[in-house]
Amino acid sequence: MFTRYFSLGRKILFSSLLLGVAVALLAGSAQMMMFHHKRGEQFDIIINDLQKYLNGYFGDLLNTVDKLQPLTVSRCADVASDLTSRAAFSINVRAFLLIDNGNATCSSATGEMNVPMKQLVPQLDVSKALDIAILPGTPMLPQRPAFALWVRSPLLENRGVFTSINASLMPWILYSSRQNQFSGIALVAKGTAISTFSPEPQLASQIKGQPVRSAKIDGVPMTVNVYGEIWSTVNLQFSLLMGVMCGLLSGLLCYYVLSVRLRPGKEITTAIKRNQFSVVYQPVVDAETLQIRGVEALMRWKHPSAGDIPPDAFINFAEAQQLIVPLTRHLFELIAKDAPVLQTLLPPGAKLGINIAPAHLLADSFQQDLRDLSAMLPPNYFQLVLEITERDMLNQRLAMKLFEWLHHEGYEIAIDDFGTGHSALIYLERFSFDYLKIDRGFVNAIGTETVTSPVLDAVLTLARKMSLVTVAEGVETQEQANWLRQHGVNFLQGYWISRPLTLEKLIEAHAKPENYFTTT
Repeated sequence: MFTRYFSLGRKILFSSLLLGVAVALLAGSAQMMMFHHKRGEQFDIIINDLQKYLNGYFGDLLNTVDKLQPLTVSRCADVASDLTSRAAFSINVRAFLLIDNGNATCSSATGEMNVPMKQLVPQLDVSKALDIAILPGTPMLPQRPAFALWVRSPLLENRGVFTSINASLMPWILYSSRQNQFSGIALVAKGTAISTFSPEPQLASQIKGQPVRSAKIDGVPMTVNVYGEIWSTVNLQFSLLMGVMCGLLSGLLCYYVLSVRLRPGKEITTAIKRNQFSVVYQPVVDAETLQIRGVEALMRWKHPSAGDIPPDAFINFAEAQQLIVPLTRHLFELIAKDAPVLQTLLPPGAKLGINIAPAHLLADSFQQDLRDLSAMLPPNYFQLVLEITERDMLNQRLAMKLFEWLHHEGYEIAIDDFGTGHSALIYLERFSFDYLKIDRGFVNAIGTETVTSPVLDAVLTLARKMSLVTVAEGVETQEQANWLRQHGVNFLQGYWISRPLTLEKLIEAHAKPENYFTTT
């Protein structure tokens, strides 16, 4: 189960990068869409303003033209002053011309005249009720573009009014468009446009790009177009920057959260909170009478998805992740919870063996943790035996003081898995132990053609000389049990006697020992 943590860093990094890229794309896209929407609203505003202005302007102009239509039946000399006055007070109008049978007969600028309309403005179709065209200039102002507007009289046949108009109707609208990051604006009539792209009229088809907004002018055959970039380069750059920043921040946040939530050891603390750990008890019997004299408390972990986790795996992992102290405290709590029932199953003074890791032994909280455990147990009933492995070198000075304190408080100490470490004899010489637990590796060699049995015999001889009580672990056969009993081992523990039992199974074994214990 725990091998997956070797690649956890890569998984966290990959997940963080993936989330960062996703958030960057979402944030950047959202920002771009917001800019696009805002830009679209700006286009709508400018086209609506232009249309509103032009509708109002040409509406007023057409009203003025309608008032001039009756003048077409009068002599030019009689109406010239009125015509000139009307032109002077009409915004952007260069001249009004009265038309009779296709000929211009009177001008507000030059007075009486007689020029055919086809010669004067060939772009206009006087057969229509209303027509408009864009001219490169007029006789009075040949270098300045103008609009030519023809309106036929609704009552008088073959008569009407012609108007020449300055093409720059609203310079402040046409040229201020650049301040709003638009490319330009064009007024189009009969395929010819006057625009911000050129000082002279040009074909509308020659304007690069397609208009982003377009609107028709009421009353006249004219269209106003707005040109611009749908996606602004500046906005795209800002959206990209926003996406990168959001992606970076979210990736870093994801990395932090996953590092905290999925860090090695997180599942152990979660399992403690969710009560996934339990305790089993392996009986320890007197080698002479084969009667139960105590139990060793062993922790088990049933993971909801991984199943049963081997004790060596999660205990070693807890030690590596500096979680052995809270794990052992949880073991104390589980034992204390079972203690009232254990009291009814074990004799007074029964040994209650608990494995203590060196990291917990030397922790600042160790003494208080033991006091808390003793306070939770039935008073003066169990003899606590702290089993300490000799695989890890202990701090000699601190350990000696701690062992003195333990003995003073009434606790007993056992050196566990004796013979498997690198300093077993040094431990025996330096520290005062009460029990020596013989590793199952020595026990398994009993009866085989190896040199282990003589070594085990020497260990037992050493233990007797040092007045140490011996406990053999991993006893699995009758032959092993007989050899150990004959050689003076004090206590036996292993599958030959009983497997580790849950509290419920231990209750059943107490009621029917023949079903659980080989020694009965």
